[in-house]
Amino acid sequence: MEHSTREFDRVAQAAEQIARRGGAGIELALVLGSGLGPFADELTDPTVIPYQELPGFPQPTVPGHSGRLVLGTIAGVRVAVLQGRAHYYEGHSAADAVRPLRTLITLGAQGVVVTNAAGGIHPEFAVGDLMLISDHLNLTGVSPAIGPHEPRWPSRFQDMADAYDPAWRALFRRSAASLGLPLREGVYAGLPGGAYETPAEIRMLRTLGADAVGMSTVLEVIAARHLGARTVGISCITNLAAGIAPEPLNHAEVEQTAVRVRAGFASLLRDALPQLLPTTTATR
Repeated sequence: MEHSTREFDRVAQAAEQIARRGGAGIELALVLGSGLGPFADELTDPTVIPYQELPGFPQPTVPGHSGRLVLGTIAGVRVAVLQGRAHYYEGHSAADAVRPLRTLITLGAQGVVVTNAAGGIHPEFAVGDLMLISDHLNLTGVSPAIGPHEPRWPSRFQDMADAYDPAWRALFRRSAASLGLPLREGVYAGLPGGAYETPAEIRMLRTLGADAVGMSTVLEVIAARHLGARTVGISCITNLAAGIAPEPLNHAEVEQTAVRVRAGFASLLRDALPQLLPTTTATR
């Protein structure tokens, strides 16, 4: 119980500090994955807070994750953007990895948009595709729901049947169609990382129903749903998975592809974000 109380207090302390620095009144939280962080530069009247200035925020070490919280407005929506994330494979616990997002939901974010760079498994996917996440496989071996329960948070037994909100996914599909932007949809498999998967593992994941694979997102979505926030997720297919890609996998390719699709990704977010709030009924 002591650990869960300490975690609750860490989150509350960070939320209080962010509120004092302009974070009060945020409506949505965004998590930007590898190479997608520059979207935060589009915010109006931004307030930038490096993670190291916030208590309990782990500092990312992976290229493409700058480790900054950006508060501001886009398309009339008050947002808090996590410009990069700390991953489980960097040596952080599950609680460490989800603490920034828990903080933003505690601060008042009504919903969460998570993004990531992912490897394409589905045979029809190509490098540069955007994939709306319909569901996930948590194969990390951990969960932020593990450990002593903090009674000031909701029950740990959160229904995950609609973890990726169907109404919000429909809104993103409509936005993509109105923009003429191709948008795939599929199941995201979250693995612990940090090595890329073997070809045998990719064949296993395809058999299990995965369309894309990555090293993030699933823990964040579990934590967001636990606190009552609605969620939607988008993967940028930055490479084809092992055994599918003709070249050896490397993180530089991930960042290069993210740069290439950044404009389409940004236009989709600009169009969809204002439409999410009228449908928000999350309770905390």
